Amino acid sequence: MQHLRIIGIIYIFSFLFTGCSSSDDDHYSSRPNIIVFLADDLGYGDLGCYGNPIIKTPAIDKFASEGVRLTDCHSAGTVCSPSRAGLLTGRNPYRSGFYYIAGSSGCYLLEEEITLAELLKTGGYETSFFGKWHLSRLEKTRRDEPGPGDQGFDYWFATTVNPSGGPENCEKFIRNGVPEGPVNGWYCDVIVEEAVHWLREVRDKEKPFFLMLSSHEPHTPVAPPEKYSAMYDNQDVDAKEKSINYGGVDRPDKDISQNKKEYYGTVSQLDDAFSRLLKAIDEDHLKDNTLILFTSDNGPEHPVNLEESKGEWDDISREYCFGTPGTLRGMKRYPYEGGHRVPGIVRWPGKIPEGTISDKLFNATDIAPTLCQLAGVELPSDRVIDGTNAFATFLNRQAKRETSCLWLFPTHEDTYFRMPHMAMRDGDYTIVGWFPEKGEDGSLVDWMKSSVPETFALYNTHTDPGQKEDISEKEPDKVKELIPKMNELWVEIRDEGPDWKK
Repeated sequence: MQHLRIIGIIYIFSFLFTGCSSSDDDHYSSRPNIIVFLADDLGYGDLGCYGNPIIKTPAIDKFASEGVRLTDCHSAGTVCSPSRAGLLTGRNPYRSGFYYIAGSSGCYLLEEEITLAELLKTGGYETSFFGKWHLSRLEKTRRDEPGPGDQGFDYWFATTVNPSGGPENCEKFIRNGVPEGPVNGWYCDVIVEEAVHWLREVRDKEKPFFLMLSSHEPHTPVAPPEKYSAMYDNQDVDAKEKSINYGGVDRPDKDISQNKKEYYGTVSQLDDAFSRLLKAIDEDHLKDNTLILFTSDNGPEHPVNLEESKGEWDDISREYCFGTPGTLRGMKRYPYEGGHRVPGIVRWPGKIPEGTISDKLFNATDIAPTLCQLAGVELPSDRVIDGTNAFATFLNRQAKRETSCLWLFPTHEDTYFRMPHMAMRDGDYTIVGWFPEKGEDGSLVDWMKSSVPETFALYNTHTDPGQKEDISEKEPDKVKELIPKMNELWVEIRDEGPDWKK
């Protein structure tokens, strides 16, 4: 018996570190099914398991106890489309031309980009996508742009962007290229129901699968069923909300506190929808060989101070934004930690020990290389892959990383000029930089493609994750070391990215 136990341990460790086994048959049977669940604008501090004192997320909290909770997990970008591009390609999203969201300056995910879904298909996986795409326009226009079906997904049920009329009864879903018409129910509930149907009735059960769900929630418009918002309509919540941190970002002068119950309820609704997905996985006996990754596309949205913003970005829906980055600085769009450090939870029974907490850096550009390694699929060799196989971080061990992680938000508005444009992580250090001020002439892309950061701040994000102390004057040698490293990496990335005017 002891002899068999030792053999089993050797097998498990050899699989974890090699990503494959000794024969093709064994390899096929050992490769995991893969599910990626991507929340929209969910903050680092929005879940109970990440310290939120108000919002109830029992399903996600339990899920975290069954695998690894990453405390240094990052999205690939500080806003929606860049983060999604980086997740699917393993490449810094600005290499793909995602300087901002899809559609701005005409950008979309070019067909020559190779996605995780396309790579897994080469290894025999069946693939599907449900929810918000936001990497191209799915509706037929005079310029057709690649959609999920062109980027490796065998089956898809998606919207181009968030439903402007709210998350209930969305009319913009498209199924495999055909408009679906009005769909009854709330967005996160609908995509989970559709995904479960695909798992049970549509897919080829002889193949491993890759399933990606991309929710609307808790992005604006925020409007959960009343049963969820009612959970937070009480004085105890009112008292606790006063202790919530919003990353040092200004809030509106007027009182919007009556709206917080809607946001909190939306996160609980998302948790409930996620629980139904987990239940289906359990009922269908898929749990043991299915790796599930839950994360967010960027930090939480915030209402902009009306006086400072002169009305820009402010509408009634943004007054429902009560997401929190926890103790971090900044929120969505900010290259500070609160803009891109996000929840990251991974469960794979028997391979990732239950109750693991990992403080090792994991970036969303690592998702594709890591999952391809587990699936025994080779990455493309004809392009730069910025991410790395980071399975070690799921075991709280450092991953080998050749390319530093870099995040960008190309604002040139006076209101946001105090925000850095760029951040780069190097070990425990994060250097942030500001581009020179944009002149009146030329486009945003022109300005970006001719700029490098010229003023800087330095933080030790291991000892100071809230980025409260700029240590650039205390450690000038480190600043001198990192400035050319960041600028060199940025110039390489920006020069690879397409110029959408051409």
